[in-house]
Amino acid sequence: MPAPGDPLTTARRTPSMITIFSGSATGSSDVFAHGTTALARELAAAGIGIVYGGGRVGLMGTLAGAAMEAGGEVHGVMPQSLVDEEIAHETITHLDVVPDMHSRKLRMAELGDAFVALPGGAGTLEELFEVWTWQHLGIHHKPVALYDIAGYWQPLLAALDSMTSAGFLAEHLRASLIVSDDPEQLVTSLSTWTAPARKWARSS
Repeated sequence: MPAPGDPLTTARRTPSMITIFSGSATGSSDVFAHGTTALARELAAAGIGIVYGGGRVGLMGTLAGAAMEAGGEVHGVMPQSLVDEEIAHETITHLDVVPDMHSRKLRMAELGDAFVALPGGAGTLEELFEVWTWQHLGIHHKPVALYDIAGYWQPLLAALDSMTSAGFLAEHLRASLIVSDDPEQLVTSLSTWTAPARKWARSS
Protein backbone atom coordinates (compact mmCIF):
# COMPACT_ATOMS: atom_id res chain seq x y z
CA MET A 1 0.00 0.00 0.00
CA PRO A 2 1.44 3.43 -0.91
CA ALA A 3 2.57 5.63 1.96
CA PRO A 4 1.80 9.35 2.34
CA GLY A 5 4.15 11.35 0.13
CA ASP A 6 4.32 8.65 -2.56
CA PRO A 7 3.35 9.72 -6.09
CA LEU A 8 0.04 7.91 -5.66
CA THR A 9 -1.09 10.23 -2.86
CA THR A 10 -0.78 13.55 -4.68
CA ALA A 11 -2.81 15.13 -7.44
CA ARG A 12 -2.59 18.30 -9.53
CA ARG A 13 -5.59 20.58 -9.61
CA THR A 14 -5.86 20.24 -13.40
CA PRO A 15 -4.91 16.70 -14.42
CA SER A 16 -2.05 16.36 -16.86
CA MET A 17 -2.51 12.57 -17.12
CA ILE A 18 -5.76 10.70 -16.60
CA THR A 19 -5.83 6.98 -15.93
CA ILE A 20 -8.71 5.42 -17.85
CA PHE A 21 -10.21 2.01 -17.18
CA SER A 22 -12.12 0.53 -20.10
CA GLY A 23 -13.39 -2.68 -21.57
CA SER A 24 -11.46 -5.12 -23.72
CA ALA A 25 -14.66 -5.49 -25.77
CA THR A 26 -16.43 -2.79 -27.77
CA GLY A 27 -19.91 -3.56 -26.48
CA SER A 28 -23.13 -4.29 -28.32
CA SER A 29 -23.64 -0.80 -29.75
CA ASP A 30 -21.51 1.66 -31.72
CA VAL A 31 -22.51 4.35 -29.21
CA PHE A 32 -19.78 3.15 -26.84
CA ALA A 33 -17.01 3.52 -29.41
CA HIS A 34 -18.36 6.91 -30.51
CA GLY A 35 -18.42 8.16 -26.91
CA THR A 36 -14.93 6.83 -26.25
CA THR A 37 -13.59 8.54 -29.36
CA ALA A 38 -15.18 11.83 -28.30
CA LEU A 39 -13.48 11.65 -24.89
CA ALA A 40 -10.11 10.76 -26.43
CA ARG A 41 -10.31 13.77 -28.75
CA GLU A 42 -11.35 16.09 -25.92
CA LEU A 43 -8.40 15.00 -23.78
CA ALA A 44 -5.97 15.41 -26.67
CA ALA A 45 -7.31 18.89 -27.41
CA ALA A 46 -6.93 19.84 -23.74
CA GLY A 47 -3.33 18.59 -23.66
CA ILE A 48 -4.20 15.86 -21.16
CA GLY A 49 -2.40 12.55 -21.57
CA ILE A 50 -4.00 9.14 -21.17
CA VAL A 51 -2.79 6.22 -19.06
CA TYR A 52 -4.55 2.97 -19.86
CA GLY A 53 -4.13 -0.80 -19.97
CA GLY A 54 -2.04 -0.86 -23.14
CA GLY A 55 -4.32 -3.01 -25.30
CA ARG A 56 -5.30 -2.67 -28.93
CA VAL A 57 -8.62 -4.49 -28.51
CA GLY A 58 -12.06 -3.30 -27.44
CA LEU A 59 -12.70 0.19 -26.13
CA MET A 60 -9.07 0.24 -24.97
CA GLY A 61 -7.92 0.15 -28.57
CA THR A 62 -10.56 2.67 -29.63
CA LEU A 63 -9.43 5.07 -26.91
CA ALA A 64 -5.73 4.79 -27.72
CA GLY A 65 -6.17 5.01 -31.47
CA ALA A 66 -8.45 8.06 -31.32
CA ALA A 67 -6.14 9.88 -28.90
CA MET A 68 -3.07 9.19 -31.02
CA GLU A 69 -4.86 10.32 -34.20
CA ALA A 70 -5.77 13.57 -32.42
CA GLY A 71 -2.15 14.19 -31.42
CA GLY A 72 -2.51 13.14 -27.80
CA GLU A 73 -0.12 11.31 -25.49
CA VAL A 74 -0.98 7.71 -24.63
CA HIS A 75 0.89 5.71 -22.00
CA GLY A 76 0.03 2.01 -21.80
CA VAL A 77 0.76 -0.40 -18.96
CA MET A 78 0.50 -4.13 -19.60
CA PRO A 79 1.75 -7.31 -17.89
CA GLN A 80 4.18 -9.46 -19.86
CA SER A 81 1.67 -12.30 -20.09
CA LEU A 82 -0.74 -10.16 -22.12
CA VAL A 83 2.05 -8.78 -24.28
CA ASP A 84 2.90 -12.40 -25.07
CA GLU A 85 -0.71 -12.89 -26.21
CA GLU A 86 -0.07 -10.16 -28.82
CA ILE A 87 -2.82 -7.80 -27.69
CA ALA A 88 -0.52 -4.87 -26.87
CA HIS A 89 -0.95 -1.65 -28.84
CA GLU A 90 2.24 -1.09 -30.83
CA THR A 91 1.86 2.54 -31.92
CA ILE A 92 1.13 4.41 -28.68
CA THR A 93 3.49 6.96 -27.14
CA HIS A 94 4.91 4.57 -24.55
CA LEU A 95 4.24 1.06 -23.27
CA ASP A 96 5.35 -0.06 -19.81
CA VAL A 97 5.68 -3.86 -19.61
CA VAL A 98 5.28 -4.99 -15.99
CA PRO A 99 5.49 -8.41 -14.31
CA ASP A 100 1.84 -8.95 -13.33
CA MET A 101 -1.63 -7.44 -12.88
CA HIS A 102 -0.89 -6.07 -9.42
CA SER A 103 2.11 -4.18 -10.77
CA ARG A 104 -0.01 -2.94 -13.66
CA LYS A 105 -2.70 -1.46 -11.42
CA LEU A 106 -0.21 0.22 -9.13
CA ARG A 107 1.73 1.72 -12.04
CA MET A 108 -1.45 3.04 -13.64
CA ALA A 109 -2.48 4.58 -10.33
CA GLU A 110 0.91 6.25 -9.88
CA LEU A 111 0.96 7.76 -13.36
CA GLY A 112 -2.50 9.32 -13.36
CA ASP A 113 -3.72 12.49 -11.65
CA ALA A 114 -7.33 11.30 -11.92
CA PHE A 115 -9.27 8.14 -12.75
CA VAL A 116 -12.11 7.65 -15.23
CA ALA A 117 -14.03 4.44 -15.87
CA LEU A 118 -15.52 3.89 -19.32
CA PRO A 119 -18.05 1.13 -19.98
CA GLY A 120 -16.48 -2.25 -19.30
CA GLY A 121 -16.92 -5.53 -17.50
CA ALA A 122 -15.69 -7.16 -14.31
CA GLY A 123 -12.09 -6.00 -14.75
CA THR A 124 -13.16 -2.39 -15.18
CA LEU A 125 -15.31 -2.60 -12.05
CA GLU A 126 -12.45 -4.10 -10.07
CA GLU A 127 -10.10 -1.29 -11.10
CA LEU A 128 -12.72 1.38 -10.43
CA PHE A 129 -13.63 0.20 -6.95
CA GLU A 130 -10.03 -0.25 -5.88
CA VAL A 131 -9.01 3.33 -6.63
CA TRP A 132 -12.28 4.72 -5.28
CA THR A 133 -11.80 2.80 -2.03
CA TRP A 134 -8.23 4.10 -1.81
CA GLN A 135 -9.66 7.61 -2.12
CA HIS A 136 -12.07 6.94 0.77
CA LEU A 137 -9.18 5.76 2.94
CA GLY A 138 -7.01 8.77 2.12
CA ILE A 139 -4.38 6.67 0.31
CA HIS A 140 -4.67 9.13 -2.56
CA HIS A 141 -6.47 12.43 -3.12
CA LYS A 142 -7.37 12.14 -6.77
CA PRO A 143 -10.79 12.37 -8.40
CA VAL A 144 -12.57 9.24 -9.59
CA ALA A 145 -15.22 9.45 -12.30
CA LEU A 146 -17.66 7.44 -14.38
CA TYR A 147 -18.02 8.37 -18.04
CA ASP A 148 -21.67 7.48 -18.44
CA ILE A 149 -22.00 6.74 -22.16
CA ALA A 150 -25.65 6.11 -23.07
CA GLY A 151 -26.56 5.67 -19.39
CA TYR A 152 -24.33 2.60 -19.08
CA TRP A 153 -23.50 3.25 -15.44
CA GLN A 154 -27.04 4.02 -14.22
CA PRO A 155 -27.66 0.52 -12.76
CA LEU A 156 -24.39 0.78 -10.81
CA LEU A 157 -25.33 4.24 -9.56
CA ALA A 158 -28.66 2.88 -8.38
CA ALA A 159 -26.80 0.17 -6.45
CA LEU A 160 -24.54 2.79 -4.87
CA ASP A 161 -27.58 4.83 -3.85
CA SER A 162 -29.04 1.69 -2.28
CA MET A 163 -25.80 1.12 -0.35
CA THR A 164 -25.99 4.71 0.89
CA SER A 165 -29.63 4.42 1.94
CA ALA A 166 -28.86 1.18 3.78
CA GLY A 167 -26.02 2.81 5.70
CA PHE A 168 -23.08 1.00 4.08
CA LEU A 169 -21.71 3.94 2.07
CA ALA A 170 -21.38 7.40 3.62
CA GLU A 171 -23.23 10.15 1.77
CA HIS A 172 -20.14 12.34 1.40
CA LEU A 173 -18.20 9.42 -0.10
CA ARG A 174 -21.04 8.59 -2.48
CA ALA A 175 -21.04 12.25 -3.54
CA SER A 176 -17.29 12.15 -4.23
CA LEU A 177 -17.81 10.05 -7.37
CA ILE A 178 -17.99 12.21 -10.49
CA VAL A 179 -20.53 11.16 -13.13
CA SER A 180 -20.81 12.74 -16.58
CA ASP A 181 -21.85 11.79 -20.08
CA ASP A 182 -20.18 14.84 -21.66
CA PRO A 183 -16.40 14.85 -22.31
CA GLU A 184 -15.92 18.59 -21.81
CA GLN A 185 -17.96 18.66 -18.60
CA LEU A 186 -16.10 15.60 -17.35
CA VAL A 187 -12.74 17.36 -17.72
CA THR A 188 -14.11 20.43 -15.95
CA SER A 189 -15.44 18.32 -13.08
CA LEU A 190 -12.10 16.54 -12.67
CA SER A 191 -10.32 19.91 -12.53
CA THR A 192 -12.63 21.45 -9.89
CA TRP A 193 -13.13 18.39 -7.68
CA THR A 194 -12.49 18.60 -3.94
CA ALA A 195 -11.35 15.57 -1.95
CA PRO A 196 -13.83 14.28 0.65
CA ALA A 197 -13.01 13.66 4.28
CA ARG A 198 -11.45 10.24 4.82
CA LYS A 199 -13.74 7.40 5.83
CA TRP A 200 -12.08 7.06 9.22
CA ALA A 201 -11.24 10.74 9.75
CA ARG A 202 -11.68 11.91 13.32
CA SER A 203 -14.28 14.55 14.01
CA SER A 204 -12.86 17.90 15.11
